[in-house]
Amino acid sequence: MPTPAPRTSRPRPAVSPTSQELARHLFGPDFEELHEPWQAMLGDPAFHYEPDLTSVERIAQSYQRLRAINSAVSPMELATDPVRLAAMHEWLAISDTAATSIASIHYNLFLGSLAEHHDTGRDLEDLFNLRATGVFLATEVGHGCDAASLETTAHRNPDTGWFTLTTPGASAQKFMPNTSIIGGPKVGVVAARLMADGIDHGPFLFVVPLTTADGPLPGVRIRLLPQRSGQPLDHSITSFDHVQLPPQALLQAEHGRLDDDGTFTSQVASHRKRFLRSLARVTPGKLCMTAASCGISRAALTIAVRYAHHRHISAGEGNTVPIAAHTSHHERLIGRIAVAYAMTMLHRRTLQTWAEHDDSNVAAAEREVAITKAWITWRARDIATETRERCGAHGMFELNGLAHASDLDGAITAEGDNLAISVKAAAELLREAPTPPPTVTVPSLKHAELRDLHELLLAAESLAIRRAHDRLAATTDHGLSRWNASCLPALDAVSAHAASTAADAFLDAIENCDDSQARSILIDLCALFLLREVEKRALVLVTSGHLGLEAADQLPDAIEAIIAGLAPNMLTCVDSFQVPEAYLASIPIANPHIEEAYDDAQAHWNAAEQHGRAA
Repeated sequence: MPTPAPRTSRPRPAVSPTSQELARHLFGPDFEELHEPWQAMLGDPAFHYEPDLTSVERIAQSYQRLRAINSAVSPMELATDPVRLAAMHEWLAISDTAATSIASIHYNLFLGSLAEHHDTGRDLEDLFNLRATGVFLATEVGHGCDAASLETTAHRNPDTGWFTLTTPGASAQKFMPNTSIIGGPKVGVVAARLMADGIDHGPFLFVVPLTTADGPLPGVRIRLLPQRSGQPLDHSITSFDHVQLPPQALLQAEHGRLDDDGTFTSQVASHRKRFLRSLARVTPGKLCMTAASCGISRAALTIAVRYAHHRHISAGEGNTVPIAAHTSHHERLIGRIAVAYAMTMLHRRTLQTWAEHDDSNVAAAEREVAITKAWITWRARDIATETRERCGAHGMFELNGLAHASDLDGAITAEGDNLAISVKAAAELLREAPTPPPTVTVPSLKHAELRDLHELLLAAESLAIRRAHDRLAATTDHGLSRWNASCLPALDAVSAHAASTAADAFLDAIENCDDSQARSILIDLCALFLLREVEKRALVLVTSGHLGLEAADQLPDAIEAIIAGLAPNMLTCVDSFQVPEAYLASIPIANPHIEEAYDDAQAHWNAAEQHGRAA
């Protein structure tokens, strides 16, 4: 049934040319090709919140939405194009984080893993047509961050060449894959230790049919986990009892091959490095998580800013004003709008870096992707929490599109837990020779340029790395004690690196903006972002001589002045996020006259009441 828009007597005006110009710098020149199809899908009532569904019905709906997505794409082309894959995540996550997870697993982790291993001889017609859905089983109950130590085994029979897939104990059960029969048959890519001729060659990937429409296949045991926080998904515990797999089940590439006689060859000596090659799709998966988090953040801010402009409260003497008129309210939103711009620009920069990388810089590109993923998803959760609070009790209802904070917990954990991948990136930064900090000195903010503020962030990064190196040099112990002494300043360096890279992308956007009004807004947003980041590091910058005491004292007033200047442009800023009106019309608090919207008996959010009357 079509979703009627709420009744409004004050329709929103068309998006201004300034917002359109800002959008061009947020989304790039290929919006029509890369983003518009997914934006249009978000406007389809089939992707709007539907009340009165059980958890199982909601999960089934997410799989149905996956089929709608699949009908509009070439599955393997989508799986192998990181830019298009990320664009899908930016828009789908706004509406349905569970469908986003399912799509990410099917296209990126399942089909993408087959593509990484040049697995071209397999019949994938059922998976291309979604008569079966691909899932990914790597993490075990006892092995998450140390997945290279997983226990599941695949023993090769020397007489037949077949493998026996076995879960040897409770800690080896595969944890959280969406393997239930909800949504139809499932086929998994399963990580297991390759055992041949009595030799453990480390973890490899195997293609394993898991279920039919009627239930698990012989030897496959699947139990649904209790419902998690956030949007429901069929997360399960999955184990294997001597499941027989043909030779072609093994996914092979240069990092490991088995000849017909069982002879193993590899260009990679380490078990761990072989497994990391097998898990190559985790890196574009991180980009998918950042894309989803950017999309959720922009939509949440759009809803919260609209609400703030049509939610009136008392201003004394019988007058009322929009709650957006209060500095105590709009300051929290404007600061996060600036962060959302920085997040989006950092995502674009890192996505381009990954799309253009080659064998000579793959390690550096992977590190940038990891740092970006952690920095963006943590900030997205903050935005989700703040926007929900700024809408009061209205924000607690799922139909208002702001109940995403717990879903972002999943993005923070998926494709590498944020702290774990940040620690790995910090360790890699410490292996490089420290560079001297920039010579920038900002005695006062009166004449400071944006590039000066950016250089202060670069100085903070360099100082943090040097502090970590000094800790290493001062620690005589080895191993964990030595790392523990240096890890916190190294993590500070990772955070400063992400912020400075985001600022650099922001500055490039300003340089390329010819529209005077849009440029002015970009400058103010960038300045606000930079000043807030400098403020976090003011102590170390002052003590190192990069930031003068006068400049440090001026930071709060400078920040407040920029916020006051941006306040009249809040709607212009969020209109640039391009969240479609057809989607926003389905959310009561995103529309004027909330009381009328809630009272609209024909609106889709009153379906539960209609069902009750029918009963």
